[in-house]
This record gives sequence, structure tokens and C-alpha cells, in this order.
Amino acid sequence: MSSEPTTLAPPALPEPAVTTTATVSATSTATAGREREGSDFAQLARRINEEGLLDRRPGYYAVRIGLTLAAFAGGWYALFALGDTWLQLALAAGMSVVFTQLGLLAHDLAHRQVFGGRRASESGGRIVANLLMGMSYGWWMNKHTRHHANPNHEGRDPDVSPDIVVWSQQQAREASGAARFIGRRLAYLFLPLLCLEGLNLSWNSFRALRNPAMKRPRLEGSLLVLHFAAYFGVVLAALPAGKAIAFLAVHQALLGILLGCVFAPNHKGMLMVTPEMRLDFLRRQVLTSRNVRGNPVLDTLMGGLNYQIEHHLFPSMPTPALPRAARITRRFCAEKGIPYYETGLLRSYREIFAHLHRTGEPLRADH
Repeated sequence: MSSEPTTLAPPALPEPAVTTTATVSATSTATAGREREGSDFAQLARRINEEGLLDRRPGYYAVRIGLTLAAFAGGWYALFALGDTWLQLALAAGMSVVFTQLGLLAHDLAHRQVFGGRRASESGGRIVANLLMGMSYGWWMNKHTRHHANPNHEGRDPDVSPDIVVWSQQQAREASGAARFIGRRLAYLFLPLLCLEGLNLSWNSFRALRNPAMKRPRLEGSLLVLHFAAYFGVVLAALPAGKAIAFLAVHQALLGILLGCVFAPNHKGMLMVTPEMRLDFLRRQVLTSRNVRGNPVLDTLMGGLNYQIEHHLFPSMPTPALPRAARITRRFCAEKGIPYYETGLLRSYREIFAHLHRTGEPLRADH
């Protein structure tokens, strides 16, 4: 018999109101009548356009990019200024925040929130992602584009494809090997696994260079090699071997956790779409996404992705326009009877862990 605990430490939470198949059925039926009158999404888009919320915000991005690059350069200067001291681990933690912001900038560039043109967006994205952060822009953009097209769709969304982690009870039932072992304890192992996410992003970035679908693989590969040569070279030049290894370990582990804390609340624990469900674009994006109530600090730390519903509906919308768009979208969904889910940050994490624990139930039942 297994000694696996039967309950997760956080108290059980009710399912978010938008995650049931019955809700999907009801909203799909309502959609049929509305489609004859015109697309609900088109009506919402007109309201968003009338407010000018899709207009470029060059001033905002100039300031944001400038501050992020200044923090990036300042962090590496501080590495040499501090010298041989264990205070470097605090700097490693700070640099994980900076690298997370670089990832969020690469995300905005990929969605053409910063520049309208493809060439400028791709050039900026490769500089920020490949050269400064150490992640392939081309690989990530391909994966993220597929995610946006089919969020939380088992079989189509790469972010919920089973690997060593399973995201649904059906995936858990089909799991084997390491995925089966982890799945039984997923709620407990999720944070430790996130510590490896930075390394996972780098590994997949190099592996994707051999994919025929990758654009400019030589350029992307060269930028990745240059990044890691400088990354390891600078740290090893500034610190003794032991402190250098500790710096790298803390930086990479916290980077993975921070990226997970930004992206996990977006969809984890929300509706998982199956092939038999028939949802229009508006409902597919709203029902599979969770908003996290924001404030200026949280909006900055999460790069506006706490307004996940609006980001999925209008991917090219600049970050500072998202709070206003959220108010408009919330009212519109209320008018149309579409469930719109929003919660606080801490509760979103509790819901995620509760969902991960439920996901492993079929595996624990086998023991």
C-alpha cells in the first residue's frame, strides 16, 4: 500500500464556475442563436477599438525596456562590485527577477505589442530572448502561438501536453514511468519541478535548432551560444568556483519559480477542452482563462498577464491597456451570460495546487 497522503495541505476549494462541461454546453447552445445576429467577439472588439485600446504605446515600452536593460546591466556590474561574498546569492535572486522581466518583454515582442512590423518584432525578440535571456525566440513563439489558438485543449495545446507532468485525470490514467510517479505527488512536486524550468527552457531551445520548422536556426543558435558563453564566463570570472555554482543554482531555480508563478495562474485548473466541445473564439478564450485581480505592483511583476482573458482575446493589445479592457470585457460577458472568472493571486495558487492534487487521484487510487 502507498503512504501517499489523501488530502493536500491547503483546504479544498470549490471549482471555478467556468470549468464544467454543463456550462460549456449551455454557453454553446446560447452561441448558436447569437451567431445568427453576428459574432459576439466582433461586438466586443468594436467596443475595444472605440476606446483606442489597441493603439501602440511607444512611450510606455521605451520606459519599460530602458528600465529593464538598466537593471540587467546594473546587476552584472554589481556582480563584480560585490566581489567574493555570499551576498552574491541575494544578487542572484534579484537577477532572476530581471530575467523574468526579459521573458515578459520577449513575450510582448512576439505578440507585436511593442512594434507593429514583423521584422522589428522578430529582431527585438531574438535580442531579448536569445542573447540576453538564453531562450530561443523562434521555438517559444511557435509553441506559444499554438497555445493561443487552442488554450487548454488536450492534444492541441503544447502547454498541457503530457510529458513528465500530466495535466488532467485522463492523462494521469495513461501515464507511465516517471510521469506516473510524479503524477501521484504532483501538487507536492510542482514547485521543485519549477526550479528546473529555466534549464528546461534552455535545453528545449537548443534542441529546437534541429527542427526544420525553425526560422534562422544559425542566427538563433549563435545568439544562444554567445549568451551562455558570456553568462558562465562572467560569473566564473567574478566569483570563486563554489560561489559561482551557488550563484548559478539560485539564479536558475528562482527564475523557473518566478516564470511558473507568472504563467501558471493563467490557465491551470480552468476548463480543459476536449474535441467534442464546440466553442466559438470568445467563449474558448474566456472559459479557459483565469484573471488575477491586479494593482500597479502586481501588473508590473506579471507583465500584465494577470489579465489573461483580455490578453487571449486581444494578443496584440499593449500591456497598459489591459486593465481598462478587463472592465469592458467583464461587463460584456455579464450582458451575454458568459462566465468570467477572476480571483486574487493567492487564491489562484491554491486553486492550481488543488487542481494538481485532483489530477493525480486516479494514480493514487491504484495504490
